[in-house]
Order: sequence, then structure tokens, then C-alpha cells
Amino acid sequence: MLHLRETTFFWAPAPAQTMWTADEIAHLCYEHYRTSLPKQGKPEPHREWTLLAAVVKIQPIADQTCDSPDKLVQVTKEVVSMGTGTKCIGQSKMRKSGDILNDSHAEVIARRSLQRYLLHQLHLVADMKQDSIFVPGAQRGLWKLRPDLLFVFFSSHTPCGDASIIPMLEFEDQPCCPVSTNWASNSSVKASGNLEAEAAEDKRKCEDPDSPMTKKIRLEPGTPATEVTNGVAHRQSFGNQESGPIPPSVSSSNLTSEELAAVTGMAPGGAKVVDVYRTGAKCVPGEDGDLGMPGAAYHQVGLLRVKPGRGDRTCSMSCSDKLARWNILGCQGALLMHFLEEPIYLSAVVIGKCPYSQEAMQRALIGRCQNVSALPKGFGVQEVKIQQSDLLFEQSRCAVQAKSADSPGRLVPCGAAISWSAVPEQPLDVTANGFPQGATKKGLRSRQVRSRISKVELFRSFQKLLSSISEDKWPDSLRFSWIFLCRLALPAYLKVRSPEQVSLG
Repeated sequence: MLHLRETTFFWAPAPAQTMWTADEIAHLCYEHYRTSLPKQGKPEPHREWTLLAAVVKIQPIADQTCDSPDKLVQVTKEVVSMGTGTKCIGQSKMRKSGDILNDSHAEVIARRSLQRYLLHQLHLVADMKQDSIFVPGAQRGLWKLRPDLLFVFFSSHTPCGDASIIPMLEFEDQPCCPVSTNWASNSSVKASGNLEAEAAEDKRKCEDPDSPMTKKIRLEPGTPATEVTNGVAHRQSFGNQESGPIPPSVSSSNLTSEELAAVTGMAPGGAKVVDVYRTGAKCVPGEDGDLGMPGAAYHQVGLLRVKPGRGDRTCSMSCSDKLARWNILGCQGALLMHFLEEPIYLSAVVIGKCPYSQEAMQRALIGRCQNVSALPKGFGVQEVKIQQSDLLFEQSRCAVQAKSADSPGRLVPCGAAISWSAVPEQPLDVTANGFPQGATKKGLRSRQVRSRISKVELFRSFQKLLSSISEDKWPDSLRFSWIFLCRLALPAYLKVRSPEQVSLG
């Protein structure tokens, strides 16, 4: 399968973090999706859409000398993991066996695909046969990422949850302009118009601001019908064809003077903040919860949320919350941390062309985590770089809607999710409803009907890695914990192997 890699030249003094642009990252990911992934799992043309996420490895080319400030430095940009998807299973379908994907949002699929890639790279250093992205750490059995290497996370759309609660400006065109930090950090922003989100069948219902999803405004009897499409209100008069964009009205009777000021605050450029884009993600139990008031008063920002489900509530945290967690704990996960001297953090997050707020992204991924403390050595809230590209994903809802304006039928989210990892064996994994696409109910218990990025299969890969390393080279955390786990399992194992001997005492 074709494996895309780009080489870029930069002036020698430029630090590694600046050796790329947001548009270069987006273009590389879009090309990889278009040329390296097969048709299986992709949206049906003119009828379906999906979201895309990926991790890009950036590394200077080896054996370069920078003895002159005028000399150019070459860096390679390579997609090492990719994911697509918009779905999430409900709580009733979750399984303790770990053989189903609970969350198939593109961002989560891309991160799990990255874990597959990291496991493969650890296999390489364990076998000592090929170069790897890891180098030996200071402690026995531990490794760390090469110091000249970094990872950039790309998503074609703003992550669901807190990062998607962004300002809607008066007479706005997409994507929305950034607003002041004061607005983004205000946890009780209030706004206008009593909007009620129309139910949608996809995982981002109410959340996809670049979609034609329509929100109805509740009106007093006798007033013309009003709808909001793409963040702009339109008045419909049944007596004539009068139509035009109007801002939602602001009713001061429900707002304090401070709240009303927040609603009508001016964004840079003079436009009023009249509303916020809604997220379908629901507040977790124990949080204060959304205010549910008109317009921008509907949401509170900075809260933890779970993804919406179709009737059956999910237990999966929003992508904003998961990215925030990865920005503290790293992307490697608990199992791989046994082999690593330090977490693997993302150096940057790039978002494709869509409604976007820099301040909301900063708040969701970094700002609301600043009070996290008492972390183990090596862990901490990272000042991840956040940028937006001007390039639109060709199979996003917005792009497909524009191409299919004259096509009959409804536009729906693609039911499949694609996982791709830069590994030599079976890099592609296509799933639907948490299982490999095409799986039957009869075969769901078999090992063949499991996603390669399911918890149980990632654990099997971890076991395989462990078995390839002699015990005297295991890290201390595994040597002691493995012995402890084996001792816990011994009585149960004996009962299964020889019940008679156990019963005889």
C-alpha cells in the first residue's frame, strides 16, 4: 500500500516546532486519505459524509550539517496513523471483554491507530533489527522518543464537546471569526433567541455548525416562522416571499446586565456575538450542567461531557475531553507507559477548515486543565500548539453538501470507521458498530471478528511484545506487577486445571 511522505526545506535556525505549516499538515493528511486508503469504509458519494483525523510524524533528515545559518534543513512529514468515523455505541452495547470499539469518532480511531504504530516501533527496538523512533532511556528496560522527532495531531473538524462551544456572530459567514479570550473563558455566557436543536441521527447532532442542520426558534403565536441555517437566522413569511438573514433577538427580561453585555459583546471587527454553536455532548453526572437558557445561555463552557447517543446514552467522553487528557497523560496509554521513560505528547493540534475559535480550543485543551496538580514525575499540562488550516476536507459534511445540492435524498453520516497504521502487517481496519465491517452476530465471539485496535487486540499485541523480551530486560514496573498478577491468578488457574487436587487440599 502506498505510504505518503513529504520532504520540506527550512532555514537552519528555525526550531523543529516551526518546520511545518497548518496547510501542509492538512494537505498531507487529505492526500494520504485519498491515495492510501481504499474505497471500503469511505462515504457513499453524494449521500454520506465523514470526519478525518491523523497523526503526522515530523523529523529532520539524518546526517545534515548546519554549519551555516544560510543552509536549509530538510524535514520529513509522514502520516503514521489515521482514522475516520462519526459514531459511538450506547451503554447497553458495551462489553467487558474489550472486543468492541465503544468510541469510533475519528480522533479516537486515529489515537488508537497511533498506539498500534508505537507498539510496532517498540517491537523493532526489542528485536534490534531496524531503526526505530525510540532510543534507550536511563533506566533498565525503558525507552524514550528520539529528541528530534515530534507528532502533530490533525482533525478535519473541531473536536466535539467543549471546543465546539464557540461564538456565533451576527450575519456570520463560515468559518466563524475568533473572539476575545474573555468570551471563551466565561463559563456562564448567555445569549439570545430560544433555540431548540433539531434531533439528528449522527454523533455530532446540533454540533456540526457547517452543516445544513436547521434550528427552530420558538416564536409567539402570530409571528412569522424563523429558522437558523448555518448559524444565520432567516425569516419566512407565508404571506409573501420575504426572506433575509436576521440576528436572533435578545430578550433582556431573562438576562442580568452582565449577561446581556456578554451576549452583545463585540468581537474583533465589530460583529456582535449573538449566539453559540451547540454541542450534542451532554454534561457528565456531577457537573453543574448546562443552563439551557436562550441562545448562548444554553451551554456552560469548560465542563466534562459525554458523547450523545441515539436513545441509548453513551459512556464515552467527548473528543475535547479526551484530547485534554492526552495533553496531560500522553497518547501512549497505560500499557505502553510500562516501556517508556516519559509520556509521548502531541507537539501540536491542527484543525481543518470549519467553524472554529482559537480561544475555545485553548480553553478546552489547555486552559481548563491548569489546576490539575499532584501529577507523577514526567507528567504535566502541555502548552500544545494549536492552529487552523484553510483547507477543507473533501468528504466533510459541508463539502459534500455543497457538491450534492441538487441530489435527492438526505445526507447522512457514514456508518463505517477506518483505522490505518504505519505497520507492515494488516495496516487497515474497517469497522461498523464497533466490530469489523460485515461481521455477523453468530461470529461476534470469535477472535477473527475483532478490530485490530480494540482493547483486547491491543493487549494481545502488548503480550506479544513482552514475550519477545527476556525477563531480565523487563522494566521494573512490569517485573513486579507481573509477578503480583500471576500470584493472584494462581488459585483460579489451579481450580480450572485440576479441580480434584484443589478440593483435596
